[in-house]
Amino acid sequence: MQLRKNLMTLACLAALAASGQALAALSAADAARLGADLTPIGAEKAGNKAGTIPAWDGGLTKPPAGFKAGETGYIDPFANEKPTLTITKANADQYKDNLTAGEMALLKKYDNYKINVYPTHRTAALPKAITDKVKDQATKVELQGFGLANVGGTTTPFPIPKSGLEVIWNHNVRYLGGGFERQFSNFPVRANGETFLIKATENRIFSQNMDAPEDNRLLYFRSNLLAPASLVGSMTLVHEPLDQVKEARSAWVYNAGQRRVRRAPDLAYDSITDGTEGMRYTDQYDGYNGAPDRFDFKLVGKKEIYVPYNAYKLASKSVEYKDIIQPGSVNSDLVRYELHRVWVVDATLKAGQKHAFGRRTFYIDEDSWSIVWEDAYDTRGNLWRVGMHPIMQFYDAGVTWYAANIWHDLSNGGYFASSLMNQEPAWKFGQKGQLKDFQPDALRRFAGGK
Repeated sequence: MQLRKNLMTLACLAALAASGQALAALSAADAARLGADLTPIGAEKAGNKAGTIPAWDGGLTKPPAGFKAGETGYIDPFANEKPTLTITKANADQYKDNLTAGEMALLKKYDNYKINVYPTHRTAALPKAITDKVKDQATKVELQGFGLANVGGTTTPFPIPKSGLEVIWNHNVRYLGGGFERQFSNFPVRANGETFLIKATENRIFSQNMDAPEDNRLLYFRSNLLAPASLVGSMTLVHEPLDQVKEARSAWVYNAGQRRVRRAPDLAYDSITDGTEGMRYTDQYDGYNGAPDRFDFKLVGKKEIYVPYNAYKLASKSVEYKDIIQPGSVNSDLVRYELHRVWVVDATLKAGQKHAFGRRTFYIDEDSWSIVWEDAYDTRGNLWRVGMHPIMQFYDAGVTWYAANIWHDLSNGGYFASSLMNQEPAWKFGQKGQLKDFQPDALRRFAGGK
């Protein structure tokens, strides 16, 4: 009888989501769990029964000794630890219950890909003002069709999610310092190891850090290409809505050679991002940031998975890009894996909708709501693209974010390594923005360095 009731409840929730009606906000009783048996943003505080995942004790909030903001890069607080386990092609089947389909595929395909497993550290932590806002808004935020209602500045709208779409929204809205400025390097890598450098700057300002934010706006994004020479000065501007179905993403591009600004109406879904050699689509930025209307997002539940985590070695200033980029995969000795609980969301392309992917499975870290892995299938059901997203705690900013984003194409043996910071100036968090600097007529000015 109880099972029948649970199934009926789930069916009602699904029907409401499909119909575009608002789902009820979190109850006061559930909200009271935040900071009690759950972390302030909804993860289980307790460790696992096996003791291989520890309890969350507040995360990593103090920089290790020797850290100097803007000078040293992020010092690895776990530099002295050694792997407790190494998973390779030879022993992968022993550990398949804690691996994704994509991890298994990479292990089978590339001799130089391996998974070095280290002790688990739950380092994710946010500033108290941010977590207080999460709790304040938890009983008010609602899922309205494909968008959000009553956001009120929260960065975790659904700390106790009832659906896959709510989990995806937690990822899209998660705290990234309110605004940031960064310079990074990308490398498209062909199967034979041939590669080239793409260098870019990015300013991403969330609505709450903008001087005059517009309605239905999540963030403002501006990027400028610094290399290769043929693309220097080319820029992209995006106004990202909270609800991309209600209002499509507004985007513009500036061509330095033509000194012309034009609308980019197709900068959404599975349009190809310039400089990626087709190995990353627009809606894969940051793991996922697209309009959710073309897929059904099923909440599978939680699993314990070996995922790339506390990636300080990969982001180290002592590591050069030539040490990272290798044929087949990035240097596996630089990637730290840990056992973590992740939310699993299975996204299936809706009937009548079009996308290069027929299905996508996302693995979202429970402590930070960051997508840490993605397995993407073509429309025939074959595993095709694999997204690896190593995260780390930016402990001086109270931000959990990526040390890199890496997408593998299993069909051609290439991969796209993005957002590397090793040989770049320090990234700046907590940045504020002016709306006038994120308008199409400002692109020429910024492309000229003014």
